[in-house]
Amino acid sequence: MNKSEITLNVNSEERSVYVRHSDTLLYVLREELGLTGAKPGCLNGDCGACTVDVDGQAMKSCLMLAIEAVGKKITTVEGLQNIPLKTAFIKKFAFQCGYCTPGFLMNSNSLINNYPQADDIQIKDCLESNICRCTGYKEIEEAVKSVLADGSTGNGNY
Repeated sequence: MNKSEITLNVNSEERSVYVRHSDTLLYVLREELGLTGAKPGCLNGDCGACTVDVDGQAMKSCLMLAIEAVGKKITTVEGLQNIPLKTAFIKKFAFQCGYCTPGFLMNSNSLINNYPQADDIQIKDCLESNICRCTGYKEIEEAVKSVLADGSTGNGNY
């Protein structure tokens, strides 16, 4: 098994890791770096449980090879610190079992940062890329809307 050493910028920290060229970013984050916030779900880009931020854009980490992330800034849910969105999810009861919550947080955070004036259609379009089987999307929409209405950004300490 041929492995190469790469360095990834994850949550504003340079991390060296040995990977196979076929290792996905999701695999490396979870199995090599111990960052288990991004969840394996469908493993084909449909569910959004593995969503992370790559250079300011929401990215499904099951679809990205780890070697493609070299030189990019990766933020996982573990890297989101002190953001209003987390509080809004709690206040609006925007989760139940919690498995999909990190993906929704990452996707919503990207929306808030990139489209601070997002309307209802943009919010719904954003949330369609994530699947939750436990709760309705209404609470998640309300959480996102409350952060946008406050004029807060999604940026945390990462």
